[in-house]
Amino acid sequence: MKLGLQLGYWGAQPPAGVGELVAAAEESGFDAIFTAEAWGSDAFTPLAWWGRETSRVRLGTSIVQMSGRAPTSIAMHALTLDHLSGGRVVLGMGVSGPQVVEGWYGQPFSKPLARTREVVDIIRQVLAREEKVTNDGPHYPLPYVGEGAVGLGKPLKPIVHPLRSDIPIWLGAEGPKNVAQTAEIADGWIPIFYTPKSAGMYQPWLDEGFARPGARRTRDDFEIAATCHVQVVADADEKAAVIDAMKPVVSLYMGGMGAKEQNFHKQVFERMGYAELSDEVQRLYLDGKKDEATALIPDELVDDMHIIGTEAEVRDRAAAWEATGVTTLLLSCRSADEVRRIAEVLA
Repeated sequence: MKLGLQLGYWGAQPPAGVGELVAAAEESGFDAIFTAEAWGSDAFTPLAWWGRETSRVRLGTSIVQMSGRAPTSIAMHALTLDHLSGGRVVLGMGVSGPQVVEGWYGQPFSKPLARTREVVDIIRQVLAREEKVTNDGPHYPLPYVGEGAVGLGKPLKPIVHPLRSDIPIWLGAEGPKNVAQTAEIADGWIPIFYTPKSAGMYQPWLDEGFARPGARRTRDDFEIAATCHVQVVADADEKAAVIDAMKPVVSLYMGGMGAKEQNFHKQVFERMGYAELSDEVQRLYLDGKKDEATALIPDELVDDMHIIGTEAEVRDRAAAWEATGVTTLLLSCRSADEVRRIAEVLA
C-alpha cells in the first residue's frame, strides 16, 4: 500500500508551508501528492506549481469537478501537465453535488452517471489521438449542434500529441451504481469515508462493475485511494484529544454538506449504519447548532474512519486497511516532520 499526500483545496487564503510538505513527501518515499477543488481554488494550478519542484511523485487530482470544464478542456489540462511532469499525472474526477454544479457552475446535475460515462469516453478519445473526437451522447455532443449553434463546428484531434494515451483516470464515487460504473470504466476509485468496517459493503458493487462486458480493469490492477488521517500518539489520552478535534469535520460532512433533501455524504453514513444519528446531526447542524451536532459524533466512528494510535497500533491498523483492497492512503499532514514520521512508521 502506497502513501499519498492530500493537499486538498484552499480555505480563505492559500495555505502556508505547502512547499515543505511536498518536498518531505518526495524525500520520504510517498508515492503521490494530490490536490482538490470545491468553489475556490482549482485543482490543476496548485498541482503544477508545487509539482514543479518534484521529480518522482505522481501528481493527482482528487477531485476535479467534471461540470466545471468541458471534457476536452479537462483532457487538455491532463495532457499538458503529463508532458511537463514526465508522465506522472493521475486524473481524479467526480460529479460533485447539485448545489455546486447548478449553483456555482450553472450546469444541470441530472443524470450524473450518464454524464460521467460521456466525460470519461471523450477524455480517452483525446488522449488516444487515434480519430477526431466526437460524441453522440446528449450531454456533451461533439460537434455541438444544439440551440445557438452556427453549424460550423467540426471534429478535431488535439494539436499536441499526448505523452501517454493511458493517463490513469480515477473517479470519486459514493453510491452503489456510481461505484459499479467506476469499477467498469475507470482505472481507480477515490472513495469518501471508506473504512475497514464498511469495506464489505462496497465489494459487491465493485464486483458488479468488474464483471460487466468490456470492463477496463480487474480487481488485481484496479486502484483504491482512500482518504485517511494518520496520527501517531503517545497514549490513550492523546488519542482521545485527536478524536475530539476531528469530530467537527465529521459533523460538517454528515449534517452540513449538500441540501437537506440530497446530501450524498450523509447517505454514506446512513449506509454505514448511522441513519438515525445522521438525521439528528443534520437537523441540529442546519438549525445552526453546530456544537450540539458535533457532540453527537461517537468516538468509535472517528476511530474507524482514521488511523490514530501508537506506532504499533498505526502499523496494525494500516495493515487492516490494506487488507480490504486499499492501494493508496491519501493523508492530510500539517508539517514536514509529520510527513517524515508517518513515512518512517509505515515504511
